[in-house]
Amino acid sequence: MVILSLIVAILLNATANILIKIGMNKTGGLQGLGLADILAKMLSNYVLWAGCMSFALALFAYSYALSKINLSIAYPIMTSLGYIIVILSSVFFLKESFSVVQAAGVMVIILGVWMVAR
Repeated sequence: MVILSLIVAILLNATANILIKIGMNKTGGLQGLGLADILAKMLSNYVLWAGCMSFALALFAYSYALSKINLSIAYPIMTSLGYIIVILSSVFFLKESFSVVQAAGVMVIILGVWMVAR
């Protein structure tokens, strides 16, 4: 159950970041707008709200995982695997660029997660 809650937290956290990016893309430019207009655009954006809800749910799952797993193990796994999910989603779904240097970095992250999890 603990590993499952950590996996759920990782997936929800990555999903939250992706949804917030998509939501802000849909919001359009915010330059030159006043604070009230920015807040109105953001508050009426259901994708942005879904991202915030994903963050909240991730918090619950991660909190449960932390009650059973050392922070020194859970945090590196959470952040690094989330980073990889976000990168892959950014490339495949958001059509963002991905360089050879970034690919090498992902490989180093995977190696690091393996070392931390042992």
